[in-house]
Amino acid sequence: MRFAIVVAAHLVAAATAVSTAGYTSDVLHVSPDGRGSSCSAQAPCALTTARDRARNQSGDVVVELGGGTYRLTSPFTLGPQDSGRAGHAIVYRAAAGQRPVLSGGTKVTGFTQVDAAKNIYRATVPKGADSRDLFVDGTRAQRARSAVNPGGFSTTATGFTTSDGSYADWTNQSQVEVVNDNAWKQMRCPLASITRNAAGGSDLTVDPGCWNNNHNSVPNPGFPFNGAGLPTLNGISWLENAYQLLGTPGQFYLDGAAGYVYYVPRPGENLAKADVELPTAQELLDVSGTPGHLAPLNDTDWRATYTGSWGYQNGRPTGDLAGDVHYTSTNGDSFSYTFTGTGIQVLSETNSDEGTADVYVDGVKTQTVNASTSERLAQQALASVTGLARGQHTIKLVKTGGDYMLVDGVTVIPDVVTPVHDITFSGITFADTTWNAPTAEGYVDNQAGVLWDPTTRSPIRIPAAVQVHRGQRITFSDDTVRNVGTSGIELADQTQDSTVYRSSVTDTSGIGVAVGEVDDYYQTQAPLQTSGNTVSDNTIQRVGQEFADAVGVLVGHSRNTTLSHNDIGYTPYSGVSIGWGWGWASSCDLQAKQGLSQPCAHGTTYTGGNHVVGNHVHSVMGELNDGGPIYTLGGQASQSEFTGNVLGECVNGCNAIYHDEGSSLWYTHDNVVKSIGGSLWLNLWTPTIHDDTIVNNFTDTGNYNNNGTNITLQPSTVVPDQNWPAAAQAIIDAAGPDTPRSNLVDDDDLRIAYRGSWSFQGGRSYGDLNGNVHYSQQDGASASITFTGTGISFLTETNSDEGHVGVTLDGVAQPAVNANTAQRGVQQKVFSVKGLHPGSHTLTVSKLDGTYFLVDGFQLLG
Repeated sequence: MRFAIVVAAHLVAAATAVSTAGYTSDVLHVSPDGRGSSCSAQAPCALTTARDRARNQSGDVVVELGGGTYRLTSPFTLGPQDSGRAGHAIVYRAAAGQRPVLSGGTKVTGFTQVDAAKNIYRATVPKGADSRDLFVDGTRAQRARSAVNPGGFSTTATGFTTSDGSYADWTNQSQVEVVNDNAWKQMRCPLASITRNAAGGSDLTVDPGCWNNNHNSVPNPGFPFNGAGLPTLNGISWLENAYQLLGTPGQFYLDGAAGYVYYVPRPGENLAKADVELPTAQELLDVSGTPGHLAPLNDTDWRATYTGSWGYQNGRPTGDLAGDVHYTSTNGDSFSYTFTGTGIQVLSETNSDEGTADVYVDGVKTQTVNASTSERLAQQALASVTGLARGQHTIKLVKTGGDYMLVDGVTVIPDVVTPVHDITFSGITFADTTWNAPTAEGYVDNQAGVLWDPTTRSPIRIPAAVQVHRGQRITFSDDTVRNVGTSGIELADQTQDSTVYRSSVTDTSGIGVAVGEVDDYYQTQAPLQTSGNTVSDNTIQRVGQEFADAVGVLVGHSRNTTLSHNDIGYTPYSGVSIGWGWGWASSCDLQAKQGLSQPCAHGTTYTGGNHVVGNHVHSVMGELNDGGPIYTLGGQASQSEFTGNVLGECVNGCNAIYHDEGSSLWYTHDNVVKSIGGSLWLNLWTPTIHDDTIVNNFTDTGNYNNNGTNITLQPSTVVPDQNWPAAAQAIIDAAGPDTPRSNLVDDDDLRIAYRGSWSFQGGRSYGDLNGNVHYSQQDGASASITFTGTGISFLTETNSDEGHVGVTLDGVAQPAVNANTAQRGVQQKVFSVKGLHPGSHTLTVSKLDGTYFLVDGFQLLG
C-alpha cells in the first residue's frame, strides 16, 4: 500500500515536470508590477494578462511567476475557459529560485507609541478597514482578549451580567465578542451593548439574532446534518476585541471606523522594521467550474405545483428535508416544477408503501421510476434529469402505482456541468486573508469548521483562501498557504481527481484542507459526486487558530479520497475529520439500539472507498474535547481503509482512533498509537457504529471502548515503554511525508525514539517549542535521534526540579550535562556539538537524576 500510494503521488509530480519542461514561446512571464502584453522574461506582464493570453495558446502553457508580493484585493479567478485543452495542462509555477506570494494583506507602517504604561503602539490604516487578523513578521497577532474563563458572570435572558461595572465603560461595544468553548464547539457572538445596571454591575446584551442561533434555538435538524445540536453558548471562555483589553504582548485591536490599528509588540520586535500585514481580502484564488454549489430546495418551494388531492405533513421525524413532505394516495395526481437550468433531481421517500410514477420533461415522458423498497429511506433521488439545453424546463411526476407518492424536495442544476480542469499551481505562496462575517453575524458552530448560516440555518463552511469549485485534475504541488484568517485550501462542489501534494498549510484561522460537501449525501450521479481526490505528503499544522473547532483535514461526503503520508499537528480540535451524517446511513434497528426515537431518520450516502494511510497526526485537541487525531463519522457505502497511521500526543483527553456515530465498513489495521496517556486508543461508543474490522494495531495503552455492532475487533498489541517491535517500528518509519523535514525537531517528531516511561504535555505557556514537551520521572529513561548532518543541539527545560542528563553520541559517552537551575529556562541548549563528519549520527540523552527530565526538541546542523 505504501509503495502504491507514493508512486501515485510521485506520478503527479512527474507529470507536472514533463508538462512544464522544454518551453519556449509557451512560457508566459509575470511579475508583481508587470504591465503590457508581451509577457516575456524581459517585459513580464500582470497575472491576469497572462491568464487571458493563456486562453489563446495551444498545447501545454506555463505561466511563470517572478518573485515578490502580488497584492490582491479580490481573488485571482480561473474558469472553464482557463482549463487545459486536449490533454494539455495550464501550469502556474514559481520561476526558478523565486518566491511569489499572493497576498490579501495591506502593509502597515508608521507605528508610534500611544500608551507607555501598556506599551501600546498605533498606526493609521484606511478608514473603514475591516479585518479580524494581523500578522507581524509572519507571526499571528492575537485580537485583544480577556483572561480565559473570567469569573463573576452569570447568564441572563439576553446575555450575561456581572457585578463589575467597568465593562460598561468600554468603547465600540458592538465590536466586542463573547466566545464560548464548549465540548467540541466554539461559539461566538457580538455584543449589542454593555450597560451599567441598578446594582452597579454590567449587563452584556448579546446580539439578539446570534443569541438566538447560539443559545435559545441552536439549529438542530438532526441526521444527516448534525447529531444532538448541543451544546449551547452558555458561558464566557473569554471576551474579545475591546481596546480596554490591550496590554498583553502580541495582541492587537483594530478601530476601523477611526482608521487606527493598535498593537503591543512582543519582546525583540521593532515595529519600525517589522513587516506588519493587515489582511483585507477573504480569498486569493478561485478556480470554479459550473454550476456552483448544488443544494436541495424544499417541497414547499413556491415554484412547485401539486395537482390533485395532495396532503402536506410537517414535523415528521423520518429524516425528510426540513421535516416535511407533500403526499398523495391517488393515481393520476401530479407534481410539477418549472425551472431554469440543465437538469433537476426530485427527492422523495422510498418505502414498501410507495410505488411507481411516470416522469415527463417538457411534456414528454422520459422514464418510469419506482419508489418501492423494503425499508423506509428518506431524501432519495427518485428522478434525475441531466443534459438538458440551458433554459426553462418543466418536470412532472404522475403517480401510477403504490399506496403513496411523496415529494420531499428538488435540486436544480442551473447550468451545464462544466468542470474547470487540468490546471497546476506549483511553488506559490498564498498568505494574509481574513473572514469578517462573524464580526456582524457571530459564529454558529456545528462541528469541525462546518457552521450554520445565521439566516438560512443551512450548512456552510469557513471559506478558504484557495478555493476550487467543480474542478477536475487540479493540482497544488509544493505550494505554501500561511497566515490566513480563513481556511487554507478547499476542493469543493464535487471536485474530482484533484491533488494537494507536498505542500505546507500552516497558521490558519479555519480548516487546513477541506474536501467535499456535507449536503450532497443523496447524490446518485457520478459527475455530481466528490471523488478521486488526493491529499498527500503535506505538512498541515496550527489550524483553527481563530475558530478552534476547525480541523487539519476535513473530508465530507466523498468516494475514493486518499489522505496519505501527511504530517498534521498542533490543532485545537481533531487532526482529521472524515465523513458526515452521524447515524443517517445506519439502519433503524441500530438507531433504536442507540436509543434514538422511532421512526428513524434513515437514508443513504455515496461515501465510500476512502483511504487514510500513513499519516502522522500529533499534538491535537489543544483546546476542545470529544475528538481525536483521526475521527470518522457516518456510514460508508463501500469499504474504506485506515492503515499505517501514527497517532499520538493528545493535549486534552481524546480518542486516538475515533470511529464515531454511524461509522461503518472501515478496515482499520496496522496503526500505531503512542503518548496518549490514559485516553482510549479506540472508541466505538454506540451501536450505530457497525461492520468495522479493527486488527493488528500497536498501542502503548490497552484502554478502549467497543459498543459497536458486528465489529471484528482484535485487541491491540500493547507495547510498554515504547519498545516497539519491528512491525510497529516499520509503520513509524514510513509514516508522514517523504519530503525533507525541518532541522528544528520538536519533541513529538517521529525521528525521536523514546525508551522508558514517558508522558506528554501540550498547551504549555512557558515558551517551549510549539508549547509541548515529553517528560519522564524515571531514571534511565532515554530519547534518541538518528540524523544526517555535522552537528546537533539538544533543547530542554532547565529548572530547580531538573537534574543531570546523560549524553551518548554515536555510542560514545559524553560528559553529562546539568539541567538544574534556580529559575526556569525554556528551549535551553544544554548540549551542542558541531564539526562532525558529514553523514549519519545518533544522539541519545537520558535521565540520570532529579525529579523530571524534559525533551523539548533538537536542532540539527546540515
